[in-house]
Formats: sequence, structure tokens, C-alpha cells
Amino acid sequence: MKLSRRGFLVSSGAALAVRSMPQVVTKTGGRRILTLVYDKTLGMMRAVERVVP
Repeated sequence: MKLSRRGFLVSSGAALAVRSMPQVVTKTGGRRILTLVYDKTLGMMRAVERVVP
């Protein structure tokens, strides 16, 4: 898989968000909403998780 600089930044940012998300959820509480979106830079679907109070 050929990754551009932008694609690398997006995927590394998503990985960091996944690591920090459980800590944020345990502190704030609330509902988590999972949405699938098509990412043109990666050329595939990815999951976006939001925390709603």
C-alpha cells in the first residue's frame, strides 16, 4: 500500500485517538456513537467515534 504524507498523518492521528479515547470516555461518561465514513486519502472506509454527553 502506497501512503502519502497526508494519508500517514491521518492514519497516525486516528491511531492516537483510539488510544486516548477509552481514557476520555471513563472520565466524562456519555454515549459513544460510531459512524463509518469513506476516506478518500486512504481509499477505504474508516470508523469515526464521537462521545455525546
